[in-house]
This record gives sequence, structure tokens and C-alpha cells, in this order.
Amino acid sequence: AVVSTQSTGGDEWCIYPTYDYTHCICDSLEDITHSLCTKEFQTRRSSYYWLCNVLEIYCPVQWEYGRLNIGYNIMSKRKIAKLIAEGLVADYDDPRLFTLTALRRRGFPPQAINTFVKKCGLTGAQTQLDPAMLEACVRDELNLTADRVMAVLSPLEVEVCASEESLPYTVTVPNIPGQEATHPVTLTSTFHIDTSDFREAADKDYRRLALDQPVGLKHVGLVATVTDMVKDPDTGRVTKLRVKLAKLTGDNKPKAFIQWVCGGVAAEVRDYSRLFYHKCPEDPEQVPGGFLSDVNPDSLKVYDALVEARLANSPVYTSYQFERIGFYTVDQDTTGSRLVFNNTVSLREDSGKK
Repeated sequence: AVVSTQSTGGDEWCIYPTYDYTHCICDSLEDITHSLCTKEFQTRRSSYYWLCNVLEIYCPVQWEYGRLNIGYNIMSKRKIAKLIAEGLVADYDDPRLFTLTALRRRGFPPQAINTFVKKCGLTGAQTQLDPAMLEACVRDELNLTADRVMAVLSPLEVEVCASEESLPYTVTVPNIPGQEATHPVTLTSTFHIDTSDFREAADKDYRRLALDQPVGLKHVGLVATVTDMVKDPDTGRVTKLRVKLAKLTGDNKPKAFIQWVCGGVAAEVRDYSRLFYHKCPEDPEQVPGGFLSDVNPDSLKVYDALVEARLANSPVYTSYQFERIGFYTVDQDTTGSRLVFNNTVSLREDSGKK
């Protein structure tokens, strides 16, 4: 309805179909060959052609296709704006979203997105795809291009009390398996493992480090056995392990090998899970309370991690594989004194992590 007198039409018309007028005229002026629209614009095709013909200007072709919807998320700009206004996501480039800026920030390579779109094909039908399909394309691409590095999300200090190998001990490991580029890693008498890789008691399914179970250290060919542990007197939490190291042989092969970090740099690591609980958060039958009520409050977890020191000056958007954890990308929040990584995708499930 008219809210003020228009400069040219006065009060003669109550409705000014601005979009219907500008869409086709702008396309014509810009020499657009094909105007690709989602299905809701199919009813506007006749007015699109009509106006171009009445004005006797070049008329592009309008084609409609089904919207590509990704499950457990929303694509509407207006609904994303509500998420931002409610403080449920930070902005349109929040890595939990599926906007292009968000995908870039999370570390999804353009090649992987193109592969995903090609696999989906083009259809006039409404589709709802599982994000796992896109993540698989990302994983396949990064598996070929992302350097392997070691990181621990929740560091636990380890002190070596005895070692069959002289320390410090340096080995050369490939940046990417099967490729020529390499980098050195050095183990000293003090290093860190991930807290999740140690338990005081091991059950039959647990393969990593425990008081009565040794574990292998990746790349260096050494097996660690716990000799002592230090606990916080107030919380009872284990704060340090003391171990002895033995050379790996055919007789002492451990059940698993874990990553470790020696002389690393601190990094903020952001892990992401699904933003919504339901695959179709906009479906009133699945989510009667509306999509805002379906937001997963635990979709973001932040860790104070340690990563290899050589990552300290990594450019924004550089992707790495954190061994045994997943693929991670340097975030735009990184500064000279603060390194920030976004979880891009997880690795395929590895039974060796149990």
C-alpha cells in the first residue's frame, strides 16, 4: 500500500512492482543471455518477457530450477538475519552456515563445491541433500592438497624419564603421503599429547595410552609406557605424565599410535557440529516451535590447542590435516599473536582412535 506520495505516479497506484520492472530491464541492459532463477519466479516469466517486448529491448531467456537445500541448515537470507539478530550465529560468514562466504571461511575449496554441484545435477524439483555429501567432496579434495601436521586440542604434558633413543630426536615426514615435499619433526624430553588419548584404566575396546597399556608415538618409531602421573590436588585431574620410551620392535608393537606436539604454538581451534537438530528445521511438522527453537546451542566448541610451531605464520585460508583429528583452516580472526583454526571437515571414522 502507498505510504507516501510517489514522485512520478502520485497516489494513482497502490502497488509498484519494483522487482518485476527492474529484473528484466537490468538483465537486458547488462546483456545477460540467461536469467537463472529458482522455481518461485516461474510465475514471473510471462511479465519478464512482456515488459522487454513492450519496451522493444533485447530480451534474455529466463530459466527456473529447483533450489538446492542443505539439510540441518537454512538458506534464506531473511531467516539467517534472524539468527544473527538473536545472537545464534555471528554473521552471514559464520562457518556453521552454508553461505558462500561461510563456506570459504570454514575452508571448503571452490573445487570441492563445484564437484558437489556437478554431482547433484540440475532439476526443477525441490531437493533436500544431506551435508555429508558436500563434506565428502571437501574431504576428497583436501586429502590431496592439505599438508599433514600434528596438533592436540586438549594438551596434556608428558615428561620423558628414560629413553632408548637419544633426545632430541628428529625425523623427516612427508607433507602429504605419496608426495615429495617433507618437513622435520623433533621429539624432546618434554612434549604434549591430547588429554583424550590417556586413561588411567583401559577397557577391552580402548587402544591408546593407559597406566597398564603403552602406545606408539607417530613418525618416530617409539613406544611410550607410563611410569608415573601428577594430579591436581583440588580437582583430581591428571596434569602431567611421566613415561619411558622404547624403540619400536616386533615384540612391543602397540595397539595404536597417537599424535604429539613438541615445542608447539598455542592456537584457538573452533570445532563445529550441525547448527540445527532436525534435517528440515523450517518444516512445521518436524519443528512446531519454528526454526529458532531448533538451534543446537552446542554447535560450536572452542579449544585452547597446541599445533606444530611451523604453522605460526600460516596465511588465512590455508588448510591442514590435523593428524587423527580432521581438516582445519586458518580463520580470518588470526592475528600476529593469535592463531585461529576452523574445523573444515572430520576425517573418516578411524577405529584406531578408540
